[in-house]
Amino acid sequence: MRNWLILAAATVVFAALALSGNNYLLRLATIVCMYAALAQSWNFIGGMTGYPSFATAAFFGLGAYTSGVLQNYGVPMIAGWGLAGLAAVVFAGFIGGAILHLRGHYFAIGSLIIAEMLREIVNTTPDLTGGGMGLNLPILKLSVTAQAQIFFLVMLALAVAATATAIVVQNSKLGFGLRCIQQNEDAANILGVNTYAYKTAAFMLSAVYVGIAGAIYASWVNYIEPPDVFDILLAVKPLVMVLLGGIGTIFGPVLGAIVLLAFEEIVWRNFLTVHAAALGIIIIVLVLFLPNGLLSLVRDKWSRRGAKS
Repeated sequence: MRNWLILAAATVVFAALALSGNNYLLRLATIVCMYAALAQSWNFIGGMTGYPSFATAAFFGLGAYTSGVLQNYGVPMIAGWGLAGLAAVVFAGFIGGAILHLRGHYFAIGSLIIAEMLREIVNTTPDLTGGGMGLNLPILKLSVTAQAQIFFLVMLALAVAATATAIVVQNSKLGFGLRCIQQNEDAANILGVNTYAYKTAAFMLSAVYVGIAGAIYASWVNYIEPPDVFDILLAVKPLVMVLLGGIGTIFGPVLGAIVLLAFEEIVWRNFLTVHAAALGIIIIVLVLFLPNGLLSLVRDKWSRRGAKS
């Protein structure tokens, strides 16, 4: 119950703060929500299950292009978003059969290749996707402020849905099975856990919200191209955000999304040429000095305060 109350209160406060600001603040808030959805999604397969996936960029790009193509053929925008999520889930279930038997760095490499495969498909089908020239999407006939508010609220709803799903999964039989796989997959198999089915479920959960996020992003910016929506950073950032906040936790990915965006705005705006290297440095620092994320610092502080009282 406590997690649900925290989620509800945080949603109301965050929405109120964002909607009371200008369009720039709304843009930042929308990106935070998108990042949170990506990080929560990665946490299903990478945090709860222990499989280091780099397929986030593939699901994001697939969702963006699925929705973009469908909208250009007359499908309503919201329907396009839903179908993009469905396409990501089906694709994850299909491709999972090929790579989920791999473990460790072998799985990581296999998942990384998926985005490059989809990028090549997009580049070689210009009549459908626009190829390397990109794809234009229908523009909403609304004011700039109205569009900013709508896309913020939609992306916020997506982040809340992803977080709510994480709460449900953590307290379910699925969550227990995923934690067993993370700790010792061979032992879980011996105990009768259907590890392949559980891993497939986690992989599909890691895809659905990312696919929808890609679709919403495509409608938000009105133009997409392969280097943008299949960007390797979209595969790395969720990992960094989860490590920042706290891997395998409920609210750690959200905290990591806020911290990473703040880092981007403060540092990367002034040092654009080193942003990729900065991500690598962050990962090294986190692994060496803060393996349990920033959320662990908050918990430790509250624990010490409770012990003193």
